Amino acid sequence: MTIEEKIYQDYVAAMKAKDKPRFDFLNYLRAEIKNAAIAAKKNKLDDNETLTVISKQKKRLDDAKTSIGTASKPEFIQEVDSQINILNVYLPEGLTAAELSDIVAQAIKDTGSSSIKDMGKVMKEVLAKVGVRADSKKVSEIVRSKLNAA
Repeated sequence: MTIEEKIYQDYVAAMKAKDKPRFDFLNYLRAEIKNAAIAAKKNKLDDNETLTVISKQKKRLDDAKTSIGTASKPEFIQEVDSQINILNVYLPEGLTAAELSDIVAQAIKDTGSSSIKDMGKVMKEVLAKVGVRADSKKVSEIVRSKLNAA
């Protein structure tokens, strides 16, 4: 079963359970996935592409949560947290800092990189390996620190 099919099943279950907030959010997520498929000129996205859409939505919600702050609109923060929890169901477990550091070290070794000038090559290699399991900002920090230390 693909991730998109799982989202559809959860969407139908939320509709039957009359869980309006979950139903509405899954409906929105399905629309975002469909829009990404249309933009890619495909009938359906594969799982990696679907995970990319979900990851972008999670990042958008995280950014919205931090920009609002905790002082105002606690109900909005609660709603965003609920939506993030829904997205986390479909995303693979993230990598630990140690796992990410090992992947970066291996990518540096594989590409033969020795200076910060090679950061692009290393980033491309690492992001291809980790996909949506690690935040690109975090990957960038680790790559930069390892290349500066080399």
